[in-house]
Amino acid sequence: MLPTLSPGRRDAWVLALCQGLYTAAISIDLTLTGLTGYQLAPDKALATLPFALITVAGAVVTLSASFLLQRLGRRLGFALGALAGACGGAVSVWAVMHANFWVFCLGTAAVGVFQAFAMYYRLAAADAVGPDEKGRAVSRVLAGGVVAAVLGPLLAAWSKDLFPTALFAGAYLMVCLLGLLSLALLLGFYRDHQTAAAAGSQAHEPPRPFAEVARQPIFAASVANNVIGSAVMMLVMTAAPLAAVGHHHSIDDGAGIIQWHMVGMYAPSLVAGALIQRVGLGPMLFAGMVLNAVCVAVAMASTGLTAFYLALFCLGVGWNFMFVGGTTLLAQSYRPAERAKVQGLAELARFVVTAMASLVAGPLLERYGWAGLNVAVLPLLALAAVMTLWWVAAQRRGAAVLERA
Repeated sequence: MLPTLSPGRRDAWVLALCQGLYTAAISIDLTLTGLTGYQLAPDKALATLPFALITVAGAVVTLSASFLLQRLGRRLGFALGALAGACGGAVSVWAVMHANFWVFCLGTAAVGVFQAFAMYYRLAAADAVGPDEKGRAVSRVLAGGVVAAVLGPLLAAWSKDLFPTALFAGAYLMVCLLGLLSLALLLGFYRDHQTAAAAGSQAHEPPRPFAEVARQPIFAASVANNVIGSAVMMLVMTAAPLAAVGHHHSIDDGAGIIQWHMVGMYAPSLVAGALIQRVGLGPMLFAGMVLNAVCVAVAMASTGLTAFYLALFCLGVGWNFMFVGGTTLLAQSYRPAERAKVQGLAELARFVVTAMASLVAGPLLERYGWAGLNVAVLPLLALAAVMTLWWVAAQRRGAAVLERA
């Protein structure tokens, strides 16, 4: 039974459950789609296309998804996204059973649509509560991925042989079922409550041009932490299993490193909201950058298995702090009338840059090695720090003006 809470907090718990279901579903796809693509591809050079289509479809849909959520309402919009995920899983099952590569590509693209909508869960939770509660709402939703981050790969391993004549078909059936369960939760329990406290004093103010919104230090800091934090995470995470195998660790070791990394990504969400309220957003964001820098230092110091585990865990926690903090800033940077446009463009930027990071990870690793790839993220972290310092300085100037008034 869902806890008896205020409507906004209750919605956040529903979204946390949906986040867990989505994370489990996408983990299955991320775990097996490369192997399935290799199994089905008529030309093995196309083997990674289904995997790439998850990100590509998400990037293509994310901006229109934001406006659709505003037009239909988040309840129906999120339900549509979950339905796309369920259909993607079902199409993938059919494709695997019939050994049809191109239909399988269609199925993974539909899962990418699910991903595009699910990325707005955390923002929906932030928009439903007052300014002081936004950090907790965001972290509460992301915490839904803690168990799923571990459960997804285990579920993939358990279900891949459900149909003896069609390897991996059973795993995609799980994706379908997880999408349907998410659909049921959204239609049955989510209500998208928007209170006056959540809308704030800007509830009836007209929308500004996007350029004006983007010039705000708070928006620049939010995008820097969301985009750069995600790009750094994707760049290092994508290369880590390849680097581990290249340094004479096993494929199973590579999978274990990623699983531990995903625990680092989501487990801090259990306390991130409380930390923001206790120490403030600025220290939280800088702590995330420092943890990413620790990842770089550990990766440069050793290529032992323990070092890989420690580096990727620090990377995950650092991403979480930057992502939760950056999302909290983003939710404070726009007026209600600007929500769809600002959220959509911010998420589009994150999708595009993250996709680019995943594409260049392999070539960077090949050319510069594991240590060199990690060094390459330091200028990105420095840029995030500069943008965050700009926001901190602006915030202090604003506070000083209020004190003199």
